[in-house]
Amino acid sequence: MTAPVFHQRDPLDPAFWDERFARQFTPWDMGGVPQALRQFVAAAPAPLSTLIPGCGAAYELAFLAEAGWDATAIDFSPVAVAAGKVAAGPWAQRVLEADFFAYTPAQPVQLMYERAFLCAMPRAMWPRVAARWTELLAPGALLAGYFFFDESPKGPPFGISRAVLEGLLEENFDCVDDQPVGDSIAVFAGRERWMVWRRRA
Repeated sequence: MTAPVFHQRDPLDPAFWDERFARQFTPWDMGGVPQALRQFVAAAPAPLSTLIPGCGAAYELAFLAEAGWDATAIDFSPVAVAAGKVAAGPWAQRVLEADFFAYTPAQPVQLMYERAFLCAMPRAMWPRVAARWTELLAPGALLAGYFFFDESPKGPPFGISRAVLEGLLEENFDCVDDQPVGDSIAVFAGRERWMVWRRRA
């Protein structure tokens, strides 16, 4: 896919994402629910209260809600939220326009689902993301999802190294699952892993 010419260059500005969603240039969008999440939900002993930051089209929101999970999806891009509400169908009211760094969940978050949110952020923002994960997740709660490992300086997506990811999380989280991903889309293929991190006391 050839990228159109965009006016907005700052991924910290909602207009950056508005422009891309409005022009349907979303190469990070899988268009459905990835297999590792399906397996995670199937294996879970009970539904978890879930927050999906930077949800984009929010396919996972409808999947989780249909499975009986109390899930909320947020994005700070109004155009992305509109797309998410369409994809969520009967669960559209659970897709909210909100800034992850200011949003206060209505109830404790038992699962933070990571899907192309960290890698959408410039690297200088990563400590803030990790700090917010730590703040929102109580001991025993989970951070689970897809982490993009790449050394290219350009982005988004901004890839991370394993050492940097561990440096962000190891003070407050334990990695309890780490698996290769078999159904990656082209932009992430061969460079992402499904990981589950548990918040320590």
